Amino acid sequence: MSSVTPATVGVAVTAQALRKEYGSGQSRVVALDSVDLDLTAGRFTAIMGPSGSGKSTLLHCLAGLDRPTAGTVRIGSADLARLDDRRLTLLRRDRIGFIFQKFNLLPTLTAEMNILLPQAIAGRRPDPDWLQQVVAAVGLTDRLGHRPTELSGGEQQRVAVARALITHPWVIFADEPTGSLDSRSGAQVLRLLRDAVDTLGQTVVMVTHDPVAAAHADRVVFLADGRLADEMHTPTAAQVLDTLTRLNPAGAGAPSSKR
Repeated sequence: MSSVTPATVGVAVTAQALRKEYGSGQSRVVALDSVDLDLTAGRFTAIMGPSGSGKSTLLHCLAGLDRPTAGTVRIGSADLARLDDRRLTLLRRDRIGFIFQKFNLLPTLTAEMNILLPQAIAGRRPDPDWLQQVVAAVGLTDRLGHRPTELSGGEQQRVAVARALITHPWVIFADEPTGSLDSRSGAQVLRLLRDAVDTLGQTVVMVTHDPVAAAHADRVVFLADGRLADEMHTPTAAQVLDTLTRLNPAGAGAPSSKR
């Protein structure tokens, strides 16, 4: 991975003419339809939209978890379409942080071992000061020796958040990172992500349905029917809610075939 570099200024992640289709023939679903998007380095971007608008599909394509049907995605200098499976795996392991609703913790490892797993796989030594800072921020200082079955769901999600942050990734992709947390724990996670942007210059891209969570971001990008529909900078929760209501007046929970 030495041939690729992060973007510390300018654009960290870019998508051009991004399209994602599922199925074929009459059962074909267009989840993303010619999306062009630049995400600024060192900024916190939230992706929102009604249920089925394609926001999670967009996140997965941007993060290299899913390959688009057409179009390109670049993270730093890396063109994901030009990476074979091995190099894409290394990029995801070493340079990208993931926070998703499913905790994906190894049941035989302690919380601390799960947090440090990416660095252990990469053969890197952890920074003890950063580990302490991350662990304290997510409220796990006295739970590091516990295994996942001994932790609550909220605590398991906090382990997953800490694991995503521990490697100082180029980009942190988060899909509903506070969805499994109570309001207090969720606020702690959002503050940690905000601090990672403000103090470390990290880039965070978050999908959320929560206007309060989105208000922690510098910019909110709205999707509707697989296309970019709107955006705002320095958002408030009320502004975000108004835009979501305008994009989906029938209700954000309305059924849809898109992802």
